[in-house]
Amino acid sequence: MKKTSLIVLIVLGILIPLFSTLTGKVIAQVDECANQSAGSQSKIECYNQKLTSLSTQSKTLSNQIAQFNAQIQLTTAKIAQTEEKINLLGGRIDQLEGSLDTLTQAFSSRAVETYKMARFGDSFLLLLSSSDLNQAVTRFKSLQFVQESDRTLMQKWQMAQTNYKSQKTEQETLQAELNKQKIDLSNQKKAKDALLAQTKNDEIKYQQLLAQALAEKAAIDAALIAGVKVGPIKRGDPIALVGNSGYPGCSTGKHLHFEIRQDNKWVDPAPYLQSKTVEDDQGNGGGNVTIGSGSWPWPISEPIRITQFYGKTPYSWRYSYSGGIHTGFDTVSSSEDVIRAPADGTLYKSSQFCGSSTINISYIDHGSGLVSLYLHVQ
Repeated sequence: MKKTSLIVLIVLGILIPLFSTLTGKVIAQVDECANQSAGSQSKIECYNQKLTSLSTQSKTLSNQIAQFNAQIQLTTAKIAQTEEKINLLGGRIDQLEGSLDTLTQAFSSRAVETYKMARFGDSFLLLLSSSDLNQAVTRFKSLQFVQESDRTLMQKWQMAQTNYKSQKTEQETLQAELNKQKIDLSNQKKAKDALLAQTKNDEIKYQQLLAQALAEKAAIDAALIAGVKVGPIKRGDPIALVGNSGYPGCSTGKHLHFEIRQDNKWVDPAPYLQSKTVEDDQGNGGGNVTIGSGSWPWPISEPIRITQFYGKTPYSWRYSYSGGIHTGFDTVSSSEDVIRAPADGTLYKSSQFCGSSTINISYIDHGSGLVSLYLHVQ
């Protein structure tokens, strides 16, 4: 018994220091980025490396949370760096303003004196207004010196003005960048909160949601291959009705998922659609937003709500196949269910399995590799 206890003590004596060392290394790795100076480039690079490392690991809920945390910390570091740049730039701009004011005052006062002397700048007039030749030569040289000084002063003033305008432009650019970074940080925090709310911090639920997103992609890919040709349609023609097909596996409620592909690659629909004010229902605080810069009319009638935009959204984490990007607009019309073609083309329709459900998909081939898709239709 004593021998056994002795062996246990020896093993513990070896393992505890080893465990402490390993734990210390893990903690050091976790805190390595946080220990860097706030807003430093090294801190930003550290979090970028951490994100790259995490993205290559298996898709688990804990890994996804770790990625969100690293992304939030990275954006926070970028905000600190941008704020530091703005503060430094503000100091330089204040100095330039002071220098510019001083040069402007100096130039204004010198301009008056130069004008007075220039009135006697002609050699003949100098001779007439001077009592002797030496005095005339002295006054002429003085005028030349003053004019040269004025040219130098003018160059300094113009340079200071150019620098000031340049610094102000840079300040405005940095401020716009800072505003965007703060919006990104807010969205990243919302995305993490949404992840925890949607999965209820459960690994099984997380994997189910990833599988549903992959099933929807597979259904779209199959539809593009096996879609049944309906025929040519014109802009404004009705092509389908908004529905909820694919529920519950691949749809959460009645809406239109509108997507555009160019050469089989997802693209933002906004540059194709006409500018329109729609209700932002994604979870960004509500209110209206104006979106669109193209010539296509929107496929559904006003008033329109967008429940999920294209790109990074609070829900797009599940679209791992697209790099975490929602590939279209999720839209709802409060007036009617009719979906109309935004441009001429050839209409196709398809029904595909999506998990345990069936999803109905319509799409229009507009030619030249451009396709618009309409999901969850009736």
